[in-house]
Order: sequence, then C-alpha cells, then structure tokens
Amino acid sequence: MRLRNIPRAAQTVAASPFVEQEPAAWRGRWQQRFGSEKPLHIEVGMGKGRFLMEMAAQNSQVNYIGLERYTSVLLRAVERRAAEEGGREPESGVPGKEAGTCTFGDPQEETSSRMPGNLLFLCEDAVRLPELFAPGEVERIYLNFSDPWPKERHAARRLTSPAFLRRYEQILAPGGTIECKTDNQALFDFSLASAAESGWQVTASTRDLHHDALGEGNVMTEYEEKFSAKGNPICKMVLKRPAEGDAQTTDASI
Repeated sequence: MRLRNIPRAAQTVAASPFVEQEPAAWRGRWQQRFGSEKPLHIEVGMGKGRFLMEMAAQNSQVNYIGLERYTSVLLRAVERRAAEEGGREPESGVPGKEAGTCTFGDPQEETSSRMPGNLLFLCEDAVRLPELFAPGEVERIYLNFSDPWPKERHAARRLTSPAFLRRYEQILAPGGTIECKTDNQALFDFSLASAAESGWQVTASTRDLHHDALGEGNVMTEYEEKFSAKGNPICKMVLKRPAEGDAQTTDASI
C-alpha cells in the first residue's frame, strides 16, 4: 500500500515533544529518560497510536514506547495525542507550555497532568531495535496488525520472521513476551512456524480473540475495530523468550 505523503509530517514529528529525537542516546537508560523505574513495553509499528495511548492511560505502572517508521503515519499519533491531552498542536509541531504540556527535555522535570509521563514515540525502523535498547531492557513487545508482506520473496520483512525474532531476543529480558494480533491467517500460520523454528514458547494462542478468554481486557487498535466489524476473526498469540535452559513448548490449542 502506497502511503500518502503529508508535507508537514516530517517537520511536525521532528519538533514534537512526544517524539524522542535521539533514542540511541538513551539505550540502556530508558528508565532515566522516563524518570521512573518501571517495566518497559514497546509497540513495533504503532500506526496512529490508539492502542498504545490507551494502554499507557490504563497502566501507569508501565513505561511505553511506540515505534513507527513513517512520519506521515506517526503524524496522526502526534496529533491524536495532542488533542486527547487537551492541547492543540501549533504549526511548529510543538505544543506551548500554556497548553499544559512538558517537552520532556529533562527526565527529572515534572510532567503536566495533561502529559502522561509513561509514553514516548520514536520515528524508527524496527531493524534498529538492538541499537535503541540494551539487552534485557524491554519486558514486552506488541506487534499489532503488522504488514503481512504476502509475497514469499518478502518473508524476511515480516515482523515475526526469524530475523526479527533474533532482534527481539537481543532486547527482551529473559522470559519477556511478544503479543501478536492479526486478522491475516497466512501471517498467523507463518508466525507460529517462525516461533517454533526460532525456539520461542507459544504460551497462548487463538484464532478468534473476541470469542476467547484470551480476549479479556483486550484493547483494540484502529485496524482491529475495522476488520472485526467486517466479520474477520482476530488471531492472537503470545510468545515467550525462553530463559537459558528452558525447554521449548507449544500450546496445545494451536
């Protein structure tokens, strides 16, 4: 799918206080960046940000980072966040202090009540994850409705390919988890096979999330709402990074 170019996107994202502009500088120090010692969860391919913003609002005990590589997509998350937090994004892309926001310039600076201190965005490609996060720094990764890359020659680009699972393994804590949701059955099958090939544990899975106990407390994404409204069943799996010496297991419901 060709993304529509939005001329103001790059400038707005580069100026936004919601987007960390030098993430590699905080590798291994993200708790210091947030100014709080909390578990770190990330979403890879966060899209317009609805899922992660709701997760951050519901779980103040967790720090969240969302990665989105396309500025024209990340722009929507920046604008949504500015609107939902009560400030309006000016043309410069930087909400003013009078709007009740904080620029995150100093990790120790108190954030406004309108600026949740447990959520940041990154305009980054997932291939750079090991450059952005230190070994064991992340406890959970969310992959929501990732591009299925249906052509076989593009299989390595799928976010659940063995190559990407190796990247995730570099940054996840022992026993850390990946939660994947998709409506694409072929991608779901590929992901299960990829997990088995890579030695990950499939601790839970379903091919009909909205009619399964695994869906309790589920936070929907924009795509999930759209696809489920069309009658598409939503698939979900939870993968666990084995600790050293753990035996490989596979959930019986697959």
